[in-house]
Amino acid sequence: MSKKTIILAIESSCDDTAAAILEDKKTLSNVVANQEIHQQYGGVVPELASRAHQQNIIPVVDTAIKRAKIRKQDIDAIAFTKGPGLLGSLLVGSSFAKSFAMGMDIPFIAVNHMQAHILAHFIDKGKQIPSFPFLCLTVSGGHTQIVKIDSPSKMQVIGTTLDDAAGEAFDKSAKILGFPYPGGPLIDKYAKGGNIHAFTFGKPKIKDLDFSFSGLKTSILYTTQAEIKENPNFIAENKEDLCASIQHAIVIILIDKLTKAIKQTGITQIAIAGGVSANSYLRNQLKVLARKENYKLFIPKFEYCTDNAAMIAIAGYYKYLDKDFANQTETPSARLLF
Repeated sequence: MSKKTIILAIESSCDDTAAAILEDKKTLSNVVANQEIHQQYGGVVPELASRAHQQNIIPVVDTAIKRAKIRKQDIDAIAFTKGPGLLGSLLVGSSFAKSFAMGMDIPFIAVNHMQAHILAHFIDKGKQIPSFPFLCLTVSGGHTQIVKIDSPSKMQVIGTTLDDAAGEAFDKSAKILGFPYPGGPLIDKYAKGGNIHAFTFGKPKIKDLDFSFSGLKTSILYTTQAEIKENPNFIAENKEDLCASIQHAIVIILIDKLTKAIKQTGITQIAIAGGVSANSYLRNQLKVLARKENYKLFIPKFEYCTDNAAMIAIAGYYKYLDKDFANQTETPSARLLF
């Protein structure tokens, strides 16, 4: 029986410091340290994020190794997030990974954060996983993409946002409503008791498979400002309906484009990934679509939706098999593309 591969992974692209240990495709540990300091500023402050990563990274890695019940000497390679993300945050993770790889004399693997979100579907052997090719709607605070996946190493972006991401649309809309950061999950929470047709907002008219959310955000802002002039208590009195209508508007844009991509490619295996894939309304609407059209749908576990290091580890595992290693001259990239 061949030896199993143990990968240590570091994720530090934004405000979560994460480390994970995978044995082949099986998660042995997956540790995330959140940074609550950003809540008082209504968004992530890059300088504060990088400082917090410096404080958190060693305790998080130590905890991941201990929870996995392995020794440092058992680790075959270390993977890290090369980008995209906040440069200061990425530098902390990449610097630690370089040092660890050099000290342990093991390979060093650079991972694309967005590709890792997609490959999270392959974590934990035994559960149902997509077969190739499949389409993935990758939706987060910084990105909104439709990706065609032919293999773990061959992915093509066939649709992307031309301005803002869907996750940003959720968070900025929540800010308009006076919710604390991060507001996206609060919109999901309050929307459950609201009417999706209570308010209508402007819908972007973008050709092909690309997205746009800046106009929708502006429409939401102008609608609430106009209503508040007439009734200062407008938001408080219509909170649930507003949340339901906003959420519906964002999700319908996503599903319309994904449906168009399915028809164009003929691929009926679909998956979602990224932080917004945790949104309950998006999940439910995709399930409705899949049942209606007989598509095969893959939805990740909640712990693999938001930023985590297990997804970096699985991407690193596939690169390890291909011997796709980096070297000590590797540098992170804030705007890394596929």
